Amino acid sequence: MEASKSFVPLHRNQVIITMVCVMFAMFLAALDQTIVSTATPQIIADLGGFDRYTLISTGYLLASTVSAPIVGSLSDTYGRKRFFLGAIIIFVIGSTLCGLSSGINQLVLFRVLQGVGGGVIMAITFISIADLFPPSDRGKYMGLVAACYGLSSVIGPTLGGYITDSFSWHWIFFVNIPLSIPVLLLLYRYFPQKSIASDEINNANGPADWKGMALLIVGITFIVVGLSMVESQSTKFLFAGGGITFAGIVLMCVFVQVERDANNPILPLSIFRIRMVSVSLLLTLLTGFAMFGAIIFVPLYFQGVLGLSATNSGTFLTPMMLGVVVGAGVSGQILSRTGGQFRLQFILGVTIMSIGTFLFVMLDETSSYVMSIAFIVLLGFGLGSTFPTLTVSVQNFTPSTLIGVATSLTQFARSVGGLLGLSVLGMVLTHRFSTRFEDKISGTNLPMGEEVIENIKNDPKVLVDSESQNIITELASGLSFEQVEELLNLLKKVLNGAIGDVFIVTLVVLILSLGISVALNQKGFVR
Repeated sequence: MEASKSFVPLHRNQVIITMVCVMFAMFLAALDQTIVSTATPQIIADLGGFDRYTLISTGYLLASTVSAPIVGSLSDTYGRKRFFLGAIIIFVIGSTLCGLSSGINQLVLFRVLQGVGGGVIMAITFISIADLFPPSDRGKYMGLVAACYGLSSVIGPTLGGYITDSFSWHWIFFVNIPLSIPVLLLLYRYFPQKSIASDEINNANGPADWKGMALLIVGITFIVVGLSMVESQSTKFLFAGGGITFAGIVLMCVFVQVERDANNPILPLSIFRIRMVSVSLLLTLLTGFAMFGAIIFVPLYFQGVLGLSATNSGTFLTPMMLGVVVGAGVSGQILSRTGGQFRLQFILGVTIMSIGTFLFVMLDETSSYVMSIAFIVLLGFGLGSTFPTLTVSVQNFTPSTLIGVATSLTQFARSVGGLLGLSVLGMVLTHRFSTRFEDKISGTNLPMGEEVIENIKNDPKVLVDSESQNIITELASGLSFEQVEELLNLLKKVLNGAIGDVFIVTLVVLILSLGISVALNQKGFVR
């Protein structure tokens, strides 16, 4: 049965209140993807663990990525409301525990819990548009949700920096508690009890794909945790991480076989036989790789290399995210007005993004703020322009019975790309910082012992700590003021070079996506 025939309109007040609350809950969940980006350097300075720099964000993204496709299937069978309300409760509990964390390992663990709640919230928000509005109205309301998501990306880094500098990083998590409770109460009263397709799917396709869910969770977790372990300088962790990553890949191969035989698969494999869909999903993954890399590592450049506070680094990241929002809006309008030139628009968007990335690589510790902002705005505009192009491409060439699955796959692919980006780029950053520091320090006459060099190269928090010179003096006792200044400048050059290496890898991925985009060989809208 078509969705348009099975749609049952709800009372107007119920729709308005539910929509507002759902969007606000999604705003908070999306906010926590980026609000920690400008606070992370201060968190590392407080809790230590530079080698786990990216895990604070990776843990959240991992949990939200894995939970999204799973809850999509379960909510179709059992209804959305119980999962949405449960997700808000989990999100609040996770936020509370994150704020109370006293160690980096605790924080990473509780970010995973918070990510489960956040991922379910974001997934059901996009799904619930189909429950609240008829097909003819879903496009404009999906646009509102996308704008709300983009707004969270703009506000998140600046808000995270402001809260960190004005109060402490703990409050970037505590602030979710009073904001979430009223939403929870209103949704308990107004959120619809059933989804429009729950009974149909439950009767037609049988029980949920529990085996597939388990394999997906364990497989993705193994891959991401394994890649994160490979970031470590320890040979022991290097081999262990490689083994865990390989085990995750094997489990994902088993997952594909299970989905092929499942009656109600979480991931219908037939959708990948459509070239425009499969190519668009692959390109979404690659641009997600670049997106989260930029969001996480741009603040590190502003704070560690240019020496800005968390608030200021967040302020300078805001123009990039505004570029993303504007790029997405302009691209969506052009796509509709030109009749669906998917390949041309994607190539233009990624070319702009690649130029911005290349120019950012050319920055150093003496670059001006204005130049830095111009380059990241260009990067953000190109990135944003790819969002509607790829999403509409997937929806446009997918059979109407699979549009919901296809849309969730687009979100899943972007998140998986982000997870891979954080792990791989974090590995590049850690390795290149250590290597570059060893090369640079060997060419100086600074009287530093091997133990001190090891401490600095493996945990360069001196670059993001407000009392950096005192810390260096403590680590390298016997240095004069001039030698401390020399070491600080050396560390800035080393970090700048390591961040440049990170964005060179990003540029290679973008160039690869340009080559793959040739396969986007269809245009026009399928009516």
